[in-house]
Amino acid sequence: MPYVRRRFAALTAALAMTVTSGAAISPAYADPRETEKTATATGYGGAVSTVDPEASAAAIEVLREGGNAADAAVAAAATLGVTEPYSAGIGGGGYFVFYNAKTGRVGTIDGRETAPAAMPRDAFIDPTTGKPYNFTPELVTSGISVGVPGTPATWERALKRWGTLDLDDALEPAIEVADRGFVVDETFRQQTLDNKIRFEAFTSTSELFLPGGDAPAVGSVFKNPDLAKTYRILSNQGTRGFYHGPLAEEIAATVQTPPKTARTTLPVPAGHMTTADLAAYTALDQAPTQVEYRGLDVYGMAPSSSGGTTVGEALNILDTFNVSEMSTPDALHHYLEASALAFADRGKYLGDPAFVDVPTAALTDPLFGKERSCRIDPKRAAAKPVAPGDVSNYDGVCPASAAAPADEKDTENISTTNLTVADQWGNVVEYTLTIEQTGGSGIVVPDRGFLLNNELTDFSTVYDPQDPNRIEPEKRPRSSMSPTIILKDGEPFLALGSPGGSTIITTVLQTILNRVDLGMSISEAVAAPRAAQRNAAKVTAEPAFITAYERQLKRYGHQLMPAGDAFTSAAEIGAATAIEFERDGRMVAAAEPVRRGGGSAMVVNPSR
Repeated sequence: MPYVRRRFAALTAALAMTVTSGAAISPAYADPRETEKTATATGYGGAVSTVDPEASAAAIEVLREGGNAADAAVAAAATLGVTEPYSAGIGGGGYFVFYNAKTGRVGTIDGRETAPAAMPRDAFIDPTTGKPYNFTPELVTSGISVGVPGTPATWERALKRWGTLDLDDALEPAIEVADRGFVVDETFRQQTLDNKIRFEAFTSTSELFLPGGDAPAVGSVFKNPDLAKTYRILSNQGTRGFYHGPLAEEIAATVQTPPKTARTTLPVPAGHMTTADLAAYTALDQAPTQVEYRGLDVYGMAPSSSGGTTVGEALNILDTFNVSEMSTPDALHHYLEASALAFADRGKYLGDPAFVDVPTAALTDPLFGKERSCRIDPKRAAAKPVAPGDVSNYDGVCPASAAAPADEKDTENISTTNLTVADQWGNVVEYTLTIEQTGGSGIVVPDRGFLLNNELTDFSTVYDPQDPNRIEPEKRPRSSMSPTIILKDGEPFLALGSPGGSTIITTVLQTILNRVDLGMSISEAVAAPRAAQRNAAKVTAEPAFITAYERQLKRYGHQLMPAGDAFTSAAEIGAATAIEFERDGRMVAAAEPVRRGGGSAMVVNPSR
């Protein structure tokens, strides 16, 4: 790809003698590496928002050279596999949503990871004790948690359906970044330190991410030539080079016999993935979910993701109230209660539709949403958990019957990454991809430069035949990823998404509320403090949200608790990206100003 080579060739040559494989070094260079982060960019001809400036720059360069949104999204995603390796990469999966300007239609690709064919029902039970493994760090740091990756297949399918480039060209920017290195920031170092015990459990991981026994220093350069070589296999052979042949054999062997260090005390349960599982993987074309909210058409991701149905149901509930005329505390009360109701139905009904009869049409039916809205007391928060609705018996009239509650424990982790891209022709991509928790399974495939996911921990830990998210062979675990595209009068109005485990749903929902109902600009809506009610006794909230609203929301009976858990040192919820489309053709790309160290918004042309 000529434009990539022009941009990076001189830089790569200058650095060739100074950076070593998998190592972080002190910077002694003056080069055009992308390090500056801008939270908002407004302009024409195409736009992108990601968490990383290298990824955003890769997408913008593709757009400037005539590539479309699908091409640019794959280039950005592959670059995130280099610079955000603890959140995404070819060892994971995700969901790709595309608005086609020629047809005016939205299509999606389900690239979720799958369980191996030999996955047993008791996979998460420690045979030595007969009890479930401790979730962290034991279960999440294992071969048994690794699902068959879907990301490479997603990229190839997206380019075939909607792109103009082949995989070879789309991977070129990421290969260059992996070869010449990127500048380590505080987020990368801290995420490495957060995972130090897990990474030390594997020879391949500690060699790559803990050179000399420590996390890479802030301001140093980190390069990953092993990943560049792996990307070149995909460039030369397509995804067949990943799902078949020597690389597939190495992935399966790594899952079945993780490369443990002699000193680790973690049990590291072995997995069951085989080369046959890899060869059988398929990224699925799917119709999106769709609801109407305030005259806007909101498109999301259908099951196996729970994002589209849960965001859609919550919007249907909120659509019965005049939220824009409420005080902010009153609006937030209704948002939290709508979210709890939708999460109750998520836990009851959502799973892989290849294995479970998921009532998607009912869950996104405005009549069902209207009936569920009857459960909201405008003056008082309901006791949690609330019961799910009865999808077999609803007519939009209060009062409504309830279904038996689900016994659900949220095991979905908070890491992932999201990107938003639009091109000069009006095509739009919203893409959420992940390796599950920060650092995935903790296992790097030896000499291949990428981490494997721990996505199978999204299944319910204990097998229950009534649980729609129960473990089953070849099944896709339920996800909360919620890439969303919103149309107004048939044209793109807003595209957005976020990482954050089950708080992805609430982040997307609250951002829509902020923008559509509370009158915020898209940049303000992304930056605003967040809270997540997932049908629990307490509301998870960022410190700024607690400071601003705890006193007012306490009057409704809401109990707020700080965000943050065992998987991260940050008390943050999500890390959204978005693009808003204005009538004059301008695009407003919005990224996080602070969360995860801030994101990167760029446009092709700041002015006409």
